[in-house]
Amino acid sequence: MSDPAPNLAVALVGNPNTGKSTLFNALTGLRQRVGNYPGVTVARKSGLCDLGDGRKVELVDLPGLYSLAAASPDEQVVTDALAGKIAGERVPDVIVLVADATNLLRNLFLASQLAELGRPAVLVLNQADVAREQGLRIDTAQLSARLGGIPVVLASAWKGEGVADVRRAIARAADERRLLPPVVWPANIAAALAELTRAVAADTGSAVSSAEAQRLLFDTNATLPERLGWDKERRDPAIRAAREQVRRSGYNPLAAEPLVHYERLRKALEGVVTEGTGRAGRTAAVDRLLLHRVLGPILFLGIMLGMFASVFWLAKFPMAWIQAGVDALKGVVGPSLDATPMLQSLVTDGLLGGVGAFLVFLPQILILFLFVGLLEDSGYMARAAFIMDRLFSWCGLNGKSFVPMLSGFACAIPGLLSTRTIEDPKARLATAFVVPFMSCSARFPVYALMCAAFIGPLYGPGWESAVMVGMHCVGLLFAVPTAFVLTRLVLKVKPQPFVLELPRYQLPKPRDVLWRMWQNAAEFISKAGTVIFAITLIVWALSYFPRDPGVADRVRAAEPTASAEVLAARTQATYIEQSWMGRFGKAVQPVFDPCGFDWKITVGVLASFPAREVIVSTLGVTYSVGEGAEADSGHLQQAMRDAKWSAGPRAGTPIFSLAAVLALMVFFALCSQCGPTVATLAQETGGWRWAVGSFLYMTALAWIVAALVYQLVSRLAPPA
Repeated sequence: MSDPAPNLAVALVGNPNTGKSTLFNALTGLRQRVGNYPGVTVARKSGLCDLGDGRKVELVDLPGLYSLAAASPDEQVVTDALAGKIAGERVPDVIVLVADATNLLRNLFLASQLAELGRPAVLVLNQADVAREQGLRIDTAQLSARLGGIPVVLASAWKGEGVADVRRAIARAADERRLLPPVVWPANIAAALAELTRAVAADTGSAVSSAEAQRLLFDTNATLPERLGWDKERRDPAIRAAREQVRRSGYNPLAAEPLVHYERLRKALEGVVTEGTGRAGRTAAVDRLLLHRVLGPILFLGIMLGMFASVFWLAKFPMAWIQAGVDALKGVVGPSLDATPMLQSLVTDGLLGGVGAFLVFLPQILILFLFVGLLEDSGYMARAAFIMDRLFSWCGLNGKSFVPMLSGFACAIPGLLSTRTIEDPKARLATAFVVPFMSCSARFPVYALMCAAFIGPLYGPGWESAVMVGMHCVGLLFAVPTAFVLTRLVLKVKPQPFVLELPRYQLPKPRDVLWRMWQNAAEFISKAGTVIFAITLIVWALSYFPRDPGVADRVRAAEPTASAEVLAARTQATYIEQSWMGRFGKAVQPVFDPCGFDWKITVGVLASFPAREVIVSTLGVTYSVGEGAEADSGHLQQAMRDAKWSAGPRAGTPIFSLAAVLALMVFFALCSQCGPTVATLAQETGGWRWAVGSFLYMTALAWIVAALVYQLVSRLAPPA
């Protein structure tokens, strides 16, 4: 039986790194839903929260922000959601503000701004355990009285302390409807706000709230006036006049808001927070090592290498189990369809082969998401962004671009979505442009297949691991100079200061990490799996038709002494060569000849443009591997090792030489072969111009670098 519809809407807000998401997980458990807000790509995370009195409320976890001065798309969604200006979204009945108990003054700035919204509120002082360790004592009753009587709760969401109190506080806030007291502005500032309100109403015919009037007066962001439809010729003089009035009060108009708010907050906190004798946490001591100018980057590199090496090692066994299961299923289903060869090929090579080729890499994807979750929840991810700021500052970006790029190693789509936290639109665009360079989990199948089939057997497991790690660095090596050109020459991005609050170190909560890992993996499967499945079926159809019934007889006549197994393989290979896909591959192959690709590799490359993983199943089809088309399939690997050029100057030499293998991996490392990524990039950049530009640029770059690698390595290590 489904839960009854909630009759209250509650918004969870707070500064980044205050433990807001941890509290959300504690309040909702696993009753969560993830989607997008209407008309935008900003994620909407909601869940049911039981208040303990029979009522259930919808709790929405809004993106973190420091103030209502929206500078990024994420922050704009928060302000719109709180103001009830998102279509289909309820106005929050209660706002729950999560604040860091160890830094109340800075965190309560947001609370002071929220007072202008006129919504019942709850203040949760999270990380109370850390406050106790530091010897801080907080008088919650006194603080509540000074904040209009709103419920104030001490909690430690990570330890589960005070969660029940938060539930009761939400219920109390909904019943009592206590409001945060609004700030009392100096006379000239109040007059300036009133005049702006009148000017907007006179020019647009629309009324603005007190909170919106403050944004017009204090913010340099032009988004709000444009959304109000306030003509630039009228608004600019009105805003200048209002700011001049603020200046007559003795305040800088762009600094007046924080000065007035903090003056008020300091008075409100007098006697509320007292310091005792407490021990300092270990965070500072650990940071001296991890953020060291020299040791920090070295340790970061070691952690990244260890993470990727662990992904490959830990995933080896479950990948083998999945492959064995797919092979076993084919062994059962295939013989039962001997009477209908076309249906047999469709089911075994098309359906099972396509699904198996995709699912075999799911363990790697899950493990990668697991490690990323552990790094985030432990507090190290923010340090990694700080470390990488030095590199990114060189190319015109800052450490905030690191998180999207790191996310891109798992999947480019969440990486692109996370660029919304970057305030500067040009820096956000440049970051989004280079995120697809990161070697996402969809590239794993290509690297794994080539390394397992050629690098490992020829050069040993050490070189196999080195090449795998090297392929993940190739994209970054080209992403940095690309970002440099974009930021310095094309977009002319102004240097941005990088200010980041470093959270404390803590042990990740297994339930939260595993749940987020599963959510990310499920989203990846739903988006990529359907595309891969559809393309695999299309590739199968193109490789099956047209079907000349006389092929088998001609093969038997040409090789009368060959075994039944050899004849079957030769027949299948001839069918594929004469199919529509074979004909198309041969027609396009000259374009990729400088890269060392034959027509079968060319078909795999072209088929994988919508989704990279498809090349594994495509090669399985083109090389007549009926038993399995997975990277760990010995059948496919052996067929590729045995493949020879049949004509031309390379006749009789291996198609998959070292040069061709490296060129193919480099091509996939640099090429933007992902339809959903291109579509997401178009959404995030506001049109197809930059998405198409990124696709063409990366494809051309991939072809050039692959051709150079093939030509160079062919001369240094010619095929036998």
